[in-house]
Amino acid sequence: MNLSLTESPSADAIQAAREHIAYIGKLLFERFLFDAAGGNISVRVGNRIVISPRYSGSMRHWQLKPEDVLVTDLDRNILDGSGQLSREVNVHFKLQTEFSEHGTAVIHAHSRNILVFASQSRPLPPVLEATRKFGVTPVIEFAPAHSPRLAERVAASLRGREVRIMGHAAGVIAPYHGLFLMGKDLDAAFDAVERLDNNAYCIMMGGMLVGGLGVMENQHKMEDIISNYKEAQS
Repeated sequence: MNLSLTESPSADAIQAAREHIAYIGKLLFERFLFDAAGGNISVRVGNRIVISPRYSGSMRHWQLKPEDVLVTDLDRNILDGSGQLSREVNVHFKLQTEFSEHGTAVIHAHSRNILVFASQSRPLPPVLEATRKFGVTPVIEFAPAHSPRLAERVAASLRGREVRIMGHAAGVIAPYHGLFLMGKDLDAAFDAVERLDNNAYCIMMGGMLVGGLGVMENQHKMEDIISNYKEAQS
């Protein structure tokens, strides 16, 4: 259940979110969707934000215990947990408050294949049936890591894509930095990060196989095939 920003969650709901973040963070790290240098997770449970602590990768190697995961109020006061707030707290709180009716989970990922697109400031078009639902993952205008300006630019890119968040997830690529994504819940957000990273890998490997223009031609071909198949079934 998606509790509103004014509702107080139960202790059991908070504990479940802390356990889930610890578990998903370890999965993301093991699957090269996080790296030691970065990656963070938050889940909103009513009027509480549950968020991974700073240095979860570089110092804790994503071997978090549930009690390590921070619990805060909406004013960023730490109520429970060990350590400091993530340095990307500005993005997390911006999205968790502005899009609270649409989703509850935010992931900032340094996914191995998406980082290639970030390094070149390239948007990520869908080339797989499994990623069509996300549309093109755009690149925002540069803003420094950890800054309020970055938070605003990520939020601005997600505006108008609330339906995608409610249905599954929507993300943006921050140039020279990584992926920011909001999902309807944490499982959906994790799933979307891996789908998008696989999509990035397919574009890069497909470019080696058929050339860059061939990849884009095949994207259009995919859309035609899927659209025509649906028409044939109607």
